[in-house]
Amino acid sequence: MTVRTLFIGMDGATFTVLNELTVAQPGADGPVMPFLGKIFAEGTRAKLRSTPNPLTPPAWVSLMTGRGPGHHGVYDFVRAEERGDKVFMTLYDARDCRVETIWSIASRQGKRVAALNFPFTAPPPKDLNGFIVPGFVPWRHLRRNTHPVDLYDRLKTIPDFNASELAWDFDQEQQAGNELSDNDRENWVRYHLPREMQWFRVAEYIMSEESPDLMAVLFDGVDKLQHQAWQYLDPSVPHAEMGEFHMRMRKLSLSYFGQLDSFIERLVTAAGPDVQVFFASDHGFTASDEIVRINAYLAEKGYVHFKPIPDDEQGANITKSYFAYLDWTKTTAYCRTPSCNGITIRVARNPGETGIDPKDYEKVRAQLIRDLEELKDPQTGERIITEIHKREDVFPGSAMGDAPDLQLVLRDFGFVSVRNILPIVQKRNYIVGTHHPDGVFLAYGPGIEKGKLLGRRHITDVASTLLYSLGLPVPSDFEGVVPPNMFTAERKATHPIHIGAPTATSDKVDMEAMDEDEKKQILEQLQMLGYME
Repeated sequence: MTVRTLFIGMDGATFTVLNELTVAQPGADGPVMPFLGKIFAEGTRAKLRSTPNPLTPPAWVSLMTGRGPGHHGVYDFVRAEERGDKVFMTLYDARDCRVETIWSIASRQGKRVAALNFPFTAPPPKDLNGFIVPGFVPWRHLRRNTHPVDLYDRLKTIPDFNASELAWDFDQEQQAGNELSDNDRENWVRYHLPREMQWFRVAEYIMSEESPDLMAVLFDGVDKLQHQAWQYLDPSVPHAEMGEFHMRMRKLSLSYFGQLDSFIERLVTAAGPDVQVFFASDHGFTASDEIVRINAYLAEKGYVHFKPIPDDEQGANITKSYFAYLDWTKTTAYCRTPSCNGITIRVARNPGETGIDPKDYEKVRAQLIRDLEELKDPQTGERIITEIHKREDVFPGSAMGDAPDLQLVLRDFGFVSVRNILPIVQKRNYIVGTHHPDGVFLAYGPGIEKGKLLGRRHITDVASTLLYSLGLPVPSDFEGVVPPNMFTAERKATHPIHIGAPTATSDKVDMEAMDEDEKKQILEQLQMLGYME
């Protein structure tokens, strides 16, 4: 048995950075990522458009299901449930996905799969034909969310295996606040070098010991580095003029990408010459230079009403909270989290509930759109919010009711702030990395066109492409399609693309809930990355 398809995910990878790292720069001995440069030259690549909110949860779940958030129902790191005058927040997990994943689709058709470090794969389905080591879980939860049940103990036989490095080390990452000292920033980058090594070793072990038909591993350090170290990677920055510390940090950041390139080369080489290899990211990256306090703006317009914060210990805890402290009896429209970049309109569904009258919804939403369009740069007149999408336009599907009523895109693609602080728009102390809607999609190997640059593809196309590579039909209810010009004419003639039966019902799993301390650690991690405040 041999691996048939290899998929390497690179969270947050962007051609903005990779294009520079795959070619030799003036004064350098060679490219930082020479093997990926070979993939560029001998394979096919395209920009990959992410979900309407280019965020890890909806984007990776769309990649894994071939469906948009309007169908799979995952919109953010946390989901909200409104009950009368209270709003309850809880973390999403695999049980919240309403549709079937490619891991399950391939498994039930006789293929063995391995999915390593992908978010929202915990808890795993019990009947999966293959292996799952989930991402986005604290290390104490790794054993019981690893499939099959004996896999975790087998992984412990890998030389230098360290579960606390493999999973997110929340205590380590918690120290990284919104603004880091030079020393902390340097330690932050260094922390991800051994962590990615752990995932590489696990992938290498499973590929050599088990040879699954579909071998998939996600390296998420790309995203984490770029959030905190974008200024050292941004090709538009004149790095040589930025001083000794800047150049040291750039060298350290580039060493991460050099290490990643070596992992990619070793995995592709180990898979063998007959394997088709695919790469994708959930979104791209760019620079964000301003803070937009959206709830403070909505308060000025009369939609949001903040509660006064007590001047005591309770008030101190509220100030540290991840969510806005709102008066739900008066608030009619608000932004739930920085990461959602959306506005939720509160509608009174039942007599006695707070919110707007359902019959006024369209009128209120139309006025809300006009008010959001009025938020402009006082110096240039440029709109701060460049795109405002109605949910039915970007999230069609049975899960649309869980989407924000309006999805926002800021002029610098940044995440909003939900805090009650003025001014509403403020320049950041320094430029940070933020998500861009265009990620990367690459293909390499037999049957793949060589040296071809395709037009922009959509993130839901990845699932269709991986199933096609495995020789399986593409489910008829997939939104994504196989890019026909990614594959050679000979390949398509001998392996035509087939459209098959629709996906099966999502497998709901009963699993022990995560305790409050570990939920708190995850929220602190999200806060550090700028998704929460």
